[in-house]
Amino acid sequence: MKFDANLRRIEIEPPKKPKKITGTRLAAILGYNKWSTPFEAWCAITRTYEKPFEDTIYTNAGKVIEPKITAYLRRRYFMELKSPEDVYGKNFFEKTWGDFFKHIKVFGGMWDALGEDYVVEIKTTKRAEDWENEPPLNYMLQGALYAYLMGLDDVLMVCAFLEDEDYQRPEKFVPGIKNTILHRFKISERFPNFEDDVILPATLWWEKHVLKGVSPEWDEKKDAEILKALRTNVVEDVDSDDCPLSELVSEYERIGAKIEQLRSQNGIDKLEADAEKLKERIKNRLVSQFRDSDKSVKFDFGANTYTVTKSERTSLDSKTLQKEKPDVYAAYVKTSTSYTLKASANEEKED
Repeated sequence: MKFDANLRRIEIEPPKKPKKITGTRLAAILGYNKWSTPFEAWCAITRTYEKPFEDTIYTNAGKVIEPKITAYLRRRYFMELKSPEDVYGKNFFEKTWGDFFKHIKVFGGMWDALGEDYVVEIKTTKRAEDWENEPPLNYMLQGALYAYLMGLDDVLMVCAFLEDEDYQRPEKFVPGIKNTILHRFKISERFPNFEDDVILPATLWWEKHVLKGVSPEWDEKKDAEILKALRTNVVEDVDSDDCPLSELVSEYERIGAKIEQLRSQNGIDKLEADAEKLKERIKNRLVSQFRDSDKSVKFDFGANTYTVTKSERTSLDSKTLQKEKPDVYAAYVKTSTSYTLKASANEEKED
């Protein structure tokens, strides 16, 4: 992995088996999703990095309420709908690996329900204001993509507006005309140039960034969490001529425990001095593992994680100098680098 700080992009070996552009990633790629970025979508598609999935009360509510809405549409509006379970059977996600479009190379994903000649996209939210005029654009693009891939023109967007108690007890939620709205549209009318404005740009993005292994430009603020993870090098045991890193850490922790026992006794000064020497050796060993793009290096050992972070400070007003006199900046800029070692408890490893 190669970081280009000037262009704010990453270069990797092109992935052999990239993920697809799904309905949820499509809007992010095109810059229409305020909750995600093209860089985040690229990281997920290329398997460079994907934010850990957390099953929150919001995602859980969606899972519980979605079948209720499908049943409500059948009962209230006499819609003949097929759910993913109707088409693929139970455990449909595991059977399809979350992709109902295996025959398509670039695009994929899962629809929520199918009518006779339309795709149904179901959402839950507490932000009714976002649906005041029409569904949010990123959701409409999601439904439109799945309809397009199936050769259909109609999309039915359905949204249930939830209260706080609905998230706490989603099994009690009852869809009705007061809390559930429907919005139907045709791709040919809402997105009359869908292929030229959506499919083609997304395909070109795929070819430029995914197939070539070059990321789109990152946003230092919006992509901060991802960049922090990518700039952290989690190392295994680092061996050397004298001893492995794990032995240094083990001895350091043994002395640290002894210090705590003897803190009020004489003779503790030597132990603390020995501990400081080991701490410095541990830090130096981890510093040796820094790659050019890393901001930190971590080493997990037992119940603790040892982390060395790197901080840099320039002695010039670099932004102004680089902008006004780039040649002088390049010739005289001076950057200092320091490393700090910190140990923290690994909660998941504690007894």
